[in-house]
Order: sequence, then C-alpha cells, then structure tokens
Amino acid sequence: MIKRAVVSIVMMMIFSGAATAQEPKAGGIINVVLQPEPPALMIGITQNGPAQMVAGNIYEGLLRYGPNLEPRPGLAESWTVSDDARVYTFKLKSGVEWHDGRPFSAADVLFSVEFLKQTHPRARNNLLQLEKVEAPDDLTVVFTLKEPFGPFLSIFEVGSMPMIPKHLYEGTDYKTNPANNTPIGTGPFMFKEWQKGSFIRLVKNPKYHVKGKPYVDEVYWHIIPDASGRSVAFETGKVDILPAGAVENFDVARLGKLKDVCVTGAGWELFSPVALLWLNNRAGPTSNKLFRQAVMFAIDRNFARDVVWNGLGRIATGPVASNLAFYTNDVPKYDFDPGKARALLKESGYDGQKVRLLPLPYGETWARWGEAVRQNLLDVGINIEMVAADIPGYGQKLSNWDFDIGFTYMAQYGDPALGVGRIYTSNQIAKGSPFNNVEGYSNPEIDQLFADGAVATPTSKRKEIYEKAQKILVEDVPVAWMLELEFPTITRCRIKDLVTTAIGVNDGFRDAWIDR
Repeated sequence: MIKRAVVSIVMMMIFSGAATAQEPKAGGIINVVLQPEPPALMIGITQNGPAQMVAGNIYEGLLRYGPNLEPRPGLAESWTVSDDARVYTFKLKSGVEWHDGRPFSAADVLFSVEFLKQTHPRARNNLLQLEKVEAPDDLTVVFTLKEPFGPFLSIFEVGSMPMIPKHLYEGTDYKTNPANNTPIGTGPFMFKEWQKGSFIRLVKNPKYHVKGKPYVDEVYWHIIPDASGRSVAFETGKVDILPAGAVENFDVARLGKLKDVCVTGAGWELFSPVALLWLNNRAGPTSNKLFRQAVMFAIDRNFARDVVWNGLGRIATGPVASNLAFYTNDVPKYDFDPGKARALLKESGYDGQKVRLLPLPYGETWARWGEAVRQNLLDVGINIEMVAADIPGYGQKLSNWDFDIGFTYMAQYGDPALGVGRIYTSNQIAKGSPFNNVEGYSNPEIDQLFADGAVATPTSKRKEIYEKAQKILVEDVPVAWMLELEFPTITRCRIKDLVTTAIGVNDGFRDAWIDR
C-alpha cells in the first residue's frame, strides 16, 4: 500500500507554487488533455466537469475566488453589502466586450439571472432567496434578497453563474440556439475550432479587459480516449498539462517523477469533491435504513483510499467535507466491519434480492473501485449485479432513478447551502438531473435544517444547525459516503501560474504563461 505520507511527498515535490517572482512572458501554445470529451461548451446549459474546464476560460462570472475561497474581482470590480445583509451592489468593469465586439453591461447580468434560472439547476437553487435584481445604470447591478443568505457572495464563479450574452439569446429557444455551437463570452480566450473526437482550440482574446492578459496565444484541448494514450502523450511532449482525472491514479507518482514535471493538488478548494454511493431510498432493499447502514459497514474505504486511489483522498465521515467551516466529526462512525454489516442485513430482513450496482464510467480507477465495492458487498451476502453503462447511459440511469446503488462524486462549492443541501432536501427530488437528490431521501426535519442554515446569522448559528443536520444524515445513511477525493494536476514546470484560484484549471489560463 502507498501510505499518505509518501503520496504527500510526491504531491509536493518540485512544485514551484501558484505564484512566481519571474516576469511573465507572452506567447506560445499550451496543449492540454481533456477527458472525457464534453457534449457541449455552452456553460449556461451544460455544466459537467470537462465543459466547465474548457468553457471557464471562454465565459466569466462576476467574481473569482482565491484558494481560501475569498472573493476576488471578475466582471465586477467592486461590491458592497448592506448592514442587514440583504442588498448586494456590484460595480461592473467598464470597457468589457463580448468576443463579437458588443459591450457587456448590467443588462447582460439581469438577463443571465433569468436565463440560468431556466437552464442551470445549481444557479436556480442558489437564487431561491433572490427577491429582485435591478440595474440602476449600465455598470451597476443590485441584488436584493428576501432574507440574509450566508453564502451569497460565493455563488458568482464562472461555473455556477456564468454571464450570458443577452444580444445572442434574448427571445430564442436557449437549448437550440445556434450560438451554443460557437460559444461567445467575455473571457481571456475565444472559441476557434472543435474537431469532434480530436481537439478543441481556443485562441487569445486580443481585446481582453485585463491589460496584458492572457499571455499565451492558443490553448489546444486534446481528446485522447485511452488513459495509457494520455500518459504517453504527456511523456512524449505532445501535451503540457494533465488536468485532474486525465490519467489513472496509479500513474500520478510515476509521471510526477519525470524531469521538469510539477504536481499540485491545489485548485479544487471550491469543489471539495466527495465520492459517494447513491442508495435508492424509494424501493427495494436500499429503501431500508438498516440495509443502508450495513452497506456502510461492509465497504473497506481504507482499501479504496490506499490501494484504489493510491492515497489520494481522505475517508469521508458524512455529507460535509472536512475542509468546510461547518464540518463536524461528531457523528456516528462506520468503520469497516463485515460482521456488523451481516448482522444489520439480517435485522433488516434482507432475503437475497438482487441489488444493481452502477459504476462510474470514468476510467480504470473507477472500474477498479466498482469491483472492490462489489466484492465487499458480496462478501457480506448482498446479491450484487454489476450494471455497465457508457457516460450518457450512466447519466440517464441516474436521472431516471433506474438504479439501486450508483457511484458518483459531488462538489461542495464551499458551503452546505450551495453544494450539500441539494443532495438531501426533498425540494431537490426531480427526475432529469444526476446532480440533485437522486436517491429520493425525504426528511422534513432535514428540509427545515437546511432551510434555516442557509439564512441564519451569525456564522456560529449556521454551524450549530449544520452540525445537527450532519448527525441526522449520518444516522439515516441516505447515501454511502466514501472518500473526500484529491485530484492532482500534472504540468511541465515551464507552465507558470496555471493554478491561482479555488477552481484551478477551470479559469487558470488567464494567468498562465510559458517560461521559454
């Protein structure tokens, strides 16, 4: 087994850090692996990881976020908050243009809010407390909330609330608009070309509103379906960057030891992804709490961390990631205990009924994890049937609730009100999305706690509320929490300042440059 200490050394070795004292150099092309190929790049409609990774450099949000989740200027250069924490006033940067030359203004912000309410489930949920949004002038936007909403300043990153060009979408069918095929944003890079199955090409925005940036001329996103092929492409110099998840975990340490290669786990602070198993609460054995508790005791998560993930992760103790301010460890514990799992299965009345397990089709690491969990569950007497699916089929099965147990990982977005509540509150039970309350858990007390936690003041009161919610959820086991995942980014060391924010590569090419 690779111990965490060893992996930490690998992760830290020769990494030069996000900031550098050198003067950035202009010019050059950066080649990046993209895995898997996204279905589309219109980030207001398509929000999967690969789409955000590319389109986060085409579109922009009002704010960006530092590694400690502190808000930074984006399309908004400044902001103020009223004393009652209900009115947020943003001053927009002047002189910002869309890639087609049209001016960006407050009207685009107002339009984006209404657009995203219809197309973006996460944005829609984040805006539930919004009473109204107004534009006193072309460079001022005022958001008025129904009541204080603790994480409101955290909802404006490009993936959660991208700005959409009103002049291209107003009065159209958003999902069939031809502009979706040639995305136009305000970001540092412009969409140039997409050869399906081969590459996506972005080029420098010569009129970008941040003087002197971006530094590089082009970014090529290479689509290489085979994991070993992606590793070879990096080793041979075809690509310069392997974003998180681009290669299998067992290759990270080997590639990190190559000459002039840097590895970092930074750039995921906003997401804090937690891997979990959806457990269908609606019907079948998984609808029984005792059965779900048995699943938690049956799975060897230490093996998953140390062997399957090569030490790149932490054991998840519940619904909230340990790096969030509202985390508590004071919850029921589920150590690996097959004997207790068998006893709970017997108590639940489980009679050997077939239980379908849906792996995540994201490569060999996830396939191995699926097999490990399958074996753990078979060992305690659960009759497991593995169900194979490609990426579209996997998403469809989850969206249609056609599963018993299913792998996933979910981002936390820095606050339980943004990334956690959507998994457990009953108002998020809706077919058609694999990113809401897919398991069908419904508990009025949890609904109320998450509603209260979002609006309570001060922060200490929010923490008290969320700690109570965590204890209830960990007792009920609506899902099986697995690992807090670590996703390393591997680069040539000559690529500087790529990871400077809490979403890393997703908006990193604005600042990146090549030390040639």
